[in-house]
Amino acid sequence: MTRPITRRALLAAVPAAGLAGLTLASCSADGDSTDGAPDGPVELRMTVWSANDGHHAIFNQIADAYIEANPDKVSAVSFEALTDGYVDALTTQIAGNEAPDMAWAMESFAAQFVAAGVFTNLTPTFEAADGYEYDDLIPGAIGLWSSDDGLHGYPFSNSPFGIYVNNDLLAAAGQPDPRDLIASGDWTWDTLMELSAATAASQGVAGFQPPADAATAWNDALAPMWLSWGASAWSEDGSTATFTSAEMVEFFTWYHDQVYGKLAIIAPGEEYDFATGQIATRMSQLSASTGLAEAGFAWDFLPLPEGPAGTVPVVGQGGVGVLTQGPNPVIAADFLAFFTNPDNSRLLAQFFPPPRTSLLNLETLAAAAPALTQTQLQGTIIDQASAAVTKPGNPKMSEISDPVRIALDALWTADADVEAALGAANDAAQALLGA
Repeated sequence: MTRPITRRALLAAVPAAGLAGLTLASCSADGDSTDGAPDGPVELRMTVWSANDGHHAIFNQIADAYIEANPDKVSAVSFEALTDGYVDALTTQIAGNEAPDMAWAMESFAAQFVAAGVFTNLTPTFEAADGYEYDDLIPGAIGLWSSDDGLHGYPFSNSPFGIYVNNDLLAAAGQPDPRDLIASGDWTWDTLMELSAATAASQGVAGFQPPADAATAWNDALAPMWLSWGASAWSEDGSTATFTSAEMVEFFTWYHDQVYGKLAIIAPGEEYDFATGQIATRMSQLSASTGLAEAGFAWDFLPLPEGPAGTVPVVGQGGVGVLTQGPNPVIAADFLAFFTNPDNSRLLAQFFPPPRTSLLNLETLAAAAPALTQTQLQGTIIDQASAAVTKPGNPKMSEISDPVRIALDALWTADADVEAALGAANDAAQALLGA
């Protein structure tokens, strides 16, 4: 049982260097254990971000099939949910020589995990696995998880962001059908905010809900939006903070006005539930549709709107890798090749759109996500996934995340000085990026 992890404990266990400071001497970079093969079947452990019963049911189904086919290799596979302070808890396990065999990582931290050598190179194992079809992986989907020598994490979830709308609430408020706005070329972030604010005022509900709370998860909440402004929090190589760029200032000024001036976006800390009819519009991913089959109101799932820099499709990713310091890297890589092969990727597609060209089709996704129509699946998932950019992360994400969050706290008041808050965030990030 993993004890509760505080950030103070993490910093004590892994001084300032964070993930990049971990020692990786226990295993070689290609995943071959220096201790040799185990004498008998082993127990594998994978840490996961989700405690969702449906997710775990599929994980266990796949694991049971692997064990049945490979009783001499693996006797059990456990999926350990670390839902509170996931990266902190995982990092502490690694630093304390308690690394799991495999770990789920979100895209924001992918660059950091790969650069630090936390994950082994999976390419040789995947290419050698019978029926794996390595060439089927979408190049754009695996880029964030790759280095010059190969693939170090498999993005089993390659899920585009879209906009859920409560059509009944919009109609009651006399607002246009967003499908008509798409057809006329008027589907923009501004028109989305206008109809969200009007519906909120007319119906006594929340307007627009971002994909995460902006005050506690600034990158998760806002990066999928600011990309449509041509904005970025750092340079392409991640070494220079750019919170004070003209594009970031324009985006944050706009966002602040939509929260406190136009009352279109819910304020940080406020909680509402789209599935129970409390929200007019919401930005989320395919997995959110699983709670809407019996919603009791008409709803739709639409592509992201156009911003000043155009329409920018964005995917959020969850990847899984084999820990270099894990106890069984060779067997874990073999299991992961089975876990992510075409047949099991089809099972995982119920919650996680796969990064495989052959499975991005209506037949696979309609069976996996029955709550969505073919129009929604084609326009918001399939068309977007093949052309999307991945939500950005940074090679020092774990170091800069909290300092930037603290600096941006000044934004979340009606009379905030947006440029001053962004300046403080830029200084906080650069002090660490330049270290």
